[in-house]
Amino acid sequence: MLLSLTSHPVLVTGADGFIGRWVARALSGAGARVTACVVDARAAADVLERWSVEADVLEADLVAPGVAESVLAETRPSVVFNLAGYGVGRDERDPERARAVNVELVDSLARATARQTGIGWGGTRFVHVGSALEYGTVGGDLAEDGLHHPTTLYGKTKLAGTEALAKAARETALPALTARLFMVYGPGERPGRLFPTLFDGARSGEEVPLSEGLQRRDFTYVEDVAEGLVRLACVPAGTSEPGDVCNLATGRLTSIREFATIAARVLGIPDERLRFGEVAVRAEEMEHAEVSVKRLEEWTGWRPAHDPESGLRAATTFLSESRAPS
Repeated sequence: MLLSLTSHPVLVTGADGFIGRWVARALSGAGARVTACVVDARAAADVLERWSVEADVLEADLVAPGVAESVLAETRPSVVFNLAGYGVGRDERDPERARAVNVELVDSLARATARQTGIGWGGTRFVHVGSALEYGTVGGDLAEDGLHHPTTLYGKTKLAGTEALAKAARETALPALTARLFMVYGPGERPGRLFPTLFDGARSGEEVPLSEGLQRRDFTYVEDVAEGLVRLACVPAGTSEPGDVCNLATGRLTSIREFATIAARVLGIPDERLRFGEVAVRAEEMEHAEVSVKRLEEWTGWRPAHDPESGLRAATTFLSESRAPS
């Protein structure tokens, strides 16, 4: 049986990011006492208000020496959700910064968490968000204990962060895990990604340039991802080994062309405005079989509820009913 985070203090790093704000929203809705750790408190407070998140906003540069330790000492969270990351944006290509955020910060946060005693929480204490790009070009069925061959700076440093967490967790007996995410979509995504491009195309009435769209992806609605991360935190300690990895995905593949066609129907975009083949496929695009979600189901008794159509409808409903921008 999963535990409950109601009334427990939790720390969310990167809480104003795309996925971070949804995790903070899910935790807030579940009655947890949320501290949102961010780089810019004023900007983050505006984002979290628009996402209906009740949280204390803490401004901190966690990669600076000693800051992670002091933040953990101040907040004493039952669970740390680490969603801080560097390299998703196309302008984020600094190798030193990537290593500082994606590797060294993971290690320092995990070890600082392990040093906090007397917390009184019997579940997972450190939930780190990983990436499908850690698998890289291995192809096939992406099982967590399989091979990895990342080819991008982001994929390589995220894998190094996952490995750093596993090492720290084994050495300190910290109940910790990495949740690997796949094609997450929904409100709050960066401009230029697939869902925002389609949503903006629906509003502008202009043509939507796309790749050929034959690549198949595990499209996971962001609200499901947030729920999954919270559920993984509530798995009793001892269910998994310290530092284990869990794929957080639907286990179903959909081509980009099919996803865009469904989105066009949901958003009211005429099919002829979808201009397939006008954008080159990016070099880091992966080819793989269905993602294994066996661990997710075994540990939580749950898997994401939304298929692409219901997820897209949920996204458009959220955007129409809230003050959140796309």
